[in-house]
Amino acid sequence: MRSLLVRSLLALACAVPLPLAAQERRLEPVDEAAKDMSWVNFRNRLLAALDRRDRKFALAALDRNVRNGSDAPRGIVEFRKQWHLDADDSPFWGELRSALGLGSAWLAREKRPRELCAPYVLAKWPEDIEPTKNGVVVAREALVKSEPSSASQTIATLSHVIVGVGDWEVDDKDAGSTQKWVRIWLNSGIGYVPEEQIRSPIEHAACFIKTEDGWRMTVFGPAGRD
Repeated sequence: MRSLLVRSLLALACAVPLPLAAQERRLEPVDEAAKDMSWVNFRNRLLAALDRRDRKFALAALDRNVRNGSDAPRGIVEFRKQWHLDADDSPFWGELRSALGLGSAWLAREKRPRELCAPYVLAKWPEDIEPTKNGVVVAREALVKSEPSSASQTIATLSHVIVGVGDWEVDDKDAGSTQKWVRIWLNSGIGYVPEEQIRSPIEHAACFIKTEDGWRMTVFGPAGRD
């Protein structure tokens, strides 16, 4: 389930439907730090901490000057407040696990050290494609449905392609189902994919730097290259 902030940003961006001009563009998954065992070990420990909701480990993994948005103070105290880490239902655990599960790529920002960002979508997004009105199918062989229902007709199969998006959160036709769908634009018309199988480049991304004391998270929030 996408966070309220990200859903609001994406809804505003898709207020006017905009089919993707270059629909066949691909964005293959990468994991550029997969051979760095220090990163692999840290990521595995962090994933395990997320599963057990280990606040102590999560907070220790933050850079002391972690960025919390352009208008918010930096630092761990503000991060803890923004993510409601003291609440049992904080979205932090699921959002970060989702980001880490999609591979990572290096991103060089102006006037900042190079950071390793997860998911890879942020760092690898093509500069000539509008990020707010498009997304990438992050699943392999995702089934595109004619309606927002797993029982509906499959009209296409997509793997790691960039598509235009008309609506980022569509309810399932079955009122008893909690599955959410994303309405996408195809050359042949409109289709639907499960929301967990497509990612926006402006969704939450986590970025990390390697320090003398190990890996530290420098930002986790709606993605941006600046």
